[in-house]
Amino acid sequence: MAYLAALALAVGFGLPLAVLSAAYAQGRTASAALEGIARQPEAAGRIQTAMIIGLALIESLVIYALLMFFLLQGKLPAGAEVLQALQNAPR
Repeated sequence: MAYLAALALAVGFGLPLAVLSAAYAQGRTASAALEGIARQPEAAGRIQTAMIIGLALIESLVIYALLMFFLLQGKLPAGAEVLQALQNAPR
């Protein structure tokens, strides 16, 4: 039963945590790139290219987290099975 609880926590909190972390990282990346462009406007093209590559890598991590979410969600038992197991558990 502990396995199912850990799996449910991973499915329930894993994806939102990954999305929030990625959103924070994307905001920091854009902020740092804009500050760099403001300091050195002549390097705007190189900074923007590096920023776009960084944003793509951050977004790919969220896509991997979404894939893992769907894989783990398929492993969770149906609600009726969990209730049956709880009712049959020794007290």
